Amino acid sequence: MKKPDLNIAMAQLNVKVGDLAGNQRLILDAIQEARNEHIDVLVFTELAVCGYPPEDLLFHQQFLDDCYNCVKQIADHTDGLVVILGFPRNHPNEPELLHNSAALIQDGEIKMIYDKQKLPNYLVFDEKRYFTSGSHDGIAELTINKQTYSIGVTICEDIWYEAEPVVYQAQQGVDLLINISASPYAAGKIESRIAMLQRRAKRFSTPLIYCNLVGGQDELIFDGTSCAIDAAGELKALAPSFDAAFTTINFSQPQTQITEPNSPLAELYDAVVSCTRDYFQKNGFTKAVLGLSGGIDSALTAVIAADAIGAENVTGVLMPSKYSSDHSVTDAQILADTLGLPSHVVPIKPMHQSFHKFLEPLFNEFYDDYFHRQTDENIQARIRGVLLMAFSNNSNAILLCTSNKSETSVGYTTLYGDMAGGFAPIKDLFKLQVYALAEYRNSIDPAGPVIPLNTITKPPSAELRPDQKDSDSLPEYEVLDEILKAYLHQHKDAAQIAKALNQDIELVIKVLKMIDRNEYKRQQAAPGPRVTQMAFGKDRRMPITNGFKHQQ
Repeated sequence: MKKPDLNIAMAQLNVKVGDLAGNQRLILDAIQEARNEHIDVLVFTELAVCGYPPEDLLFHQQFLDDCYNCVKQIADHTDGLVVILGFPRNHPNEPELLHNSAALIQDGEIKMIYDKQKLPNYLVFDEKRYFTSGSHDGIAELTINKQTYSIGVTICEDIWYEAEPVVYQAQQGVDLLINISASPYAAGKIESRIAMLQRRAKRFSTPLIYCNLVGGQDELIFDGTSCAIDAAGELKALAPSFDAAFTTINFSQPQTQITEPNSPLAELYDAVVSCTRDYFQKNGFTKAVLGLSGGIDSALTAVIAADAIGAENVTGVLMPSKYSSDHSVTDAQILADTLGLPSHVVPIKPMHQSFHKFLEPLFNEFYDDYFHRQTDENIQARIRGVLLMAFSNNSNAILLCTSNKSETSVGYTTLYGDMAGGFAPIKDLFKLQVYALAEYRNSIDPAGPVIPLNTITKPPSAELRPDQKDSDSLPEYEVLDEILKAYLHQHKDAAQIAKALNQDIELVIKVLKMIDRNEYKRQQAAPGPRVTQMAFGKDRRMPITNGFKHQQ
């Protein structure tokens, strides 16, 4: 099979859902860059015109009409180019049906429209709610530079799993496979995705272009990492992860353009920072505020926010109570000073005492048992939540929630207290991942560690009562995180988890009950970056009212 002598560019753009005018400008800028670089074929991503996922915007006909008008306007600027571009469209004969489509445009003319055939309907994907599968084979015969090429175009899911649309195209002997995609990030997925694409190209003995969306969209993170793979399965071009990029390749030339992959921790940290940055920028937010407790969660959240939007735009509020240790206040202040965060100290002891004064007449035995003690702990958390929301309102700053996945899983959080906030950067990170990322971030700062060592090494505590430790209420995080992964990610039952982890069955059932009982809290939680294959929200959809009993 001949190697396509084509200058190809992959334009992985950070588009914004619904911003058709802004997305069109990005696309036209890339087309101009393609001209400057003498590109023959320019490949964009899935639904590049409107962003992914557009969700219920697709129910509005004006939105669909505007998307198609954008495609036609973009086509007017494609003289001398072949452009492949994703957009949503009405079925030509049955307008009530919608397709997730790719337009193949050459010299200002739409030569082919391919409609996605394999519609994912699992995890975060909900495409069968909106789209109808297509039937076009996606093969186009194009003359470029006086040479004729057969090109097969598919969209994202079409190349995964059984990959029937791509199999068919390969069987027809196409010269080049092109897949435009919006494949969301999860830890470990980049490496496995590239390996899958290499297997496809090698199996079909056909060079492959894969162009993937980049950027944060609410909780979703698209990593980009577009790639070109030759007919032997060798990687010839690899775009950077988490950055918009214009990456070129010519399969007939020996040159490669490969961005060195990140380490797993670097990749995970970059994913969270990029999603946080895009959430702020795409929604027009410029400032953040968070409570600094001296603990590991607030420390990592503060560093992520500072890296995402600039330390000068992140304010830390220290709110010590009568139970706060001296080292917690010191650690929090060191972090703020090292990062260069504006900070304020607002002791909550006087407010806490006022609540006692007015509430004690309403309660019997206010401190005498677990539930009343918990009431007092929650009051402290909610005082802090009120103070932070007041600061948020008064300074037009988004309040960042500092809860991690381990605590959120078992309800070790307070509604309208530490759960208050508009965005939760570490929402999908288990506690041990929080520690690992804190150490990673310290290791890469040229000025030295930014998170105090004491914050990392001291036993975690909410400090809402004397000498409190997380381990008073929860298993050690080394144990808890493994139980959570087995139940939430692997869907194992209690007996399977106990056997696999060599843990006491009663402990496992206790944890699973805590998870189930606190679903009502999680469904009220702030959004945050999705970095696992089973995040709370669109991935894991459980009933709040749930009478299922875990068995030994």
